[in-house]
Parts: sequence; structure tokens; C-alpha cells
Amino acid sequence: MRQLWSVVASATLFALASGCAGSRNASVTGDSVPPSDAPAIVQPGAPGEAPTVVQPGAPGQPAREAVQDVLTARPMPYTEADVRFMQGMIGHHAQALDMTALIADRTDRQDLKLLGRRIEISQKSEIELMQKWLRDRGEEVPEATAHHMLHGHAEAMPGMLTAAQMEQLAAAEGIAFYRLWLEFMIQHHEGAITMVGDLLASDGAAQETDIFRFADAVEEDQSMEIRRMQQMLQNVR
Repeated sequence: MRQLWSVVASATLFALASGCAGSRNASVTGDSVPPSDAPAIVQPGAPGEAPTVVQPGAPGQPAREAVQDVLTARPMPYTEADVRFMQGMIGHHAQALDMTALIADRTDRQDLKLLGRRIEISQKSEIELMQKWLRDRGEEVPEATAHHMLHGHAEAMPGMLTAAQMEQLAAAEGIAFYRLWLEFMIQHHEGAITMVGDLLASDGAAQETDIFRFADAVEEDQSMEIRRMQQMLQNVR
């Protein structure tokens, strides 16, 4: 996904460079570049789509205006799948916060406390981002709570702990809590990555820049944290 984003960024830079070159070739009085000499503009496609070549519009149109047309093009629309992803991920993140809240009173392991603090900070920030994304588009904004997900909807959310699993975790202490928390959070993170995969597999989804960047960040960050937790489990004494 990050390689795809690099291709899109490179295409955009190429378009800007071409437009600047065309402007330099025009006279200082603002005369337009003749159509035969006007550079083509490479317009980046949406993620997963090839870029297209855009020729300057009407004869006599300055190349810089053609570049401006590309840069001010209407952004890609979002889809129902994008909205469901953001709404569902809010509840998913909220449960991770419920899990991190259990750490302080059940273990003295500093490595787990540090990891829990990292997850707490990042997922609180992401919840705020998702709520703003939905609010800005006039979509329903769920509360940042996992309770509604645990009553009839947990099965539909990959990786979500059931009410029984949350009770089991809350009842554990010491080394048993340490192991169980890591195992459950790995399950939880893997579910979030599955949600990203489902989003990208949906027709037309994740074409909007904000959605694509967010999904990419979720996949990368949680994959890294899974590797860290697996290492912690292997080294537990």
C-alpha cells in the first residue's frame, strides 16, 4: 500500500514539474504556450488505477492553468463501505482502550504498562480522527464505547473480544493477566488488520485520500505492535 502511495505522489510531482516548465517557456507578459508546445499533464489516478494524460484544454490555454485544473479536481467520493469501516473501527478501538485500562491494577510489568500506554494514546487519537471524518461528512458518529458492540454485534467485528473474554481478562492477575492480555490484544489487532483488508476489497472503497492514509496507518502500526507482543510472549518468565 505504501508503495502505491509513493507512485501516486511521484505522478503528482511530475505534473507540477511539467506545468512549471511550460510556464517558464511563456513570455513574461502572460502569453500562452502554443498548443503544439504545451506539455501534457500526468494526472494521478485513484489508488489501484493508472494515471491519465491530460492535454491543455482550449487552444491558447496556459500550461499552468491546465496544472491548476488537475490540482483542483473534485476529490474522490467516499462510499458506504468507508463509512461502515470508520464507524465500526471506533467501537473496535474503544474496546482496546477498555483493555488497556485493566493493566494498572493487575500487573507490575513495566513493558506491558509502556505498551498499553502507547496503544492508549494512539487509539484515542485515532478515535478522534474517525469521529471528525464522519462529522465533517454529515454521517452518524458513534460514541467511543465498545458496549454496543458486545451485544449482538461482536461476531461481525473481527478480533473483538466477547463479553466472556473481557470478564476472563478482568479476573486475571499477575503473570496470568500478562499472558492473557497479550494473547487477546494480538487477536484484537489481527481483527483490525482484517477490517482493513475487507475495506480494500470492497468495490470503490478507500479511494478517498484520508481513508486510504488512515487504513494504511492502521495496518502498519498494528502489524508492528503484533510483532512486539509476540516477542514479549516468547520472552515471558
